[in-house]
Amino acid sequence: MTTPVTGAGTQQTATGGAAAGKQSATSALTSDFETFLRLMTTQAKYQDPLEPMDSSDYTAQLAQFSSVEQQVLTNETLTSMLTALSLSNMSQLTGWVGKEVRAQAAAHFDGSTPISVAPNPAAVADKVEMVIYDAEENEVGRVELPVSAEPYQWNGKDGEGETLPEGSYTFVIESSSKGEVILSEVAEVYGVVEETQNVNGEVALILESGSAILATSVTALRDPDTPSGSS
Repeated sequence: MTTPVTGAGTQQTATGGAAAGKQSATSALTSDFETFLRLMTTQAKYQDPLEPMDSSDYTAQLAQFSSVEQQVLTNETLTSMLTALSLSNMSQLTGWVGKEVRAQAAAHFDGSTPISVAPNPAAVADKVEMVIYDAEENEVGRVELPVSAEPYQWNGKDGEGETLPEGSYTFVIESSSKGEVILSEVAEVYGVVEETQNVNGEVALILESGSAILATSVTALRDPDTPSGSS
């Protein structure tokens, strides 16, 4: 099955990888800076007094020393600025706590309240199925849908008409044409935001289902008592 960012995560993985790369680069520069300092000190300490280092070479090395130092300081400053910006964005998005956001994520089923699923099937499909997965990524049901992007109200039942237990569920929309699946992607659902977090320099929203999604992946925002729309 296709999994969302947090489910909460190809986007999260990519973000984490980029942040890790920045941290690695800063660490490497810091290490080079300290190594360069030790080499300069050792070179000055053990140079032959009868044949001292050429002044132009010494000046060039000092220039390199200064350049490395500036690179390290610049990276540290940029890191601080990015952290401050992320915290500022997170503070602004705390107003989303308690509201419902729509994104590709797992949804929490309380055992009775229907869940509004937003499918986006391929326009050329001749058959569309919504595949339901539980929190352990086990397929627990299939429901045939019309070839339409209209929201579908899932009433918590599997393909056999049995009501599934309370828990988190992910909905994958499979579009088929002439018996072959041509598109399979996680459907967008609404979920209540319970918390905002700073994750590798980006703001993540923690949903009631336990999913963590990037704020930039949200496509809609509403109050919890807003009507879900028709199926």
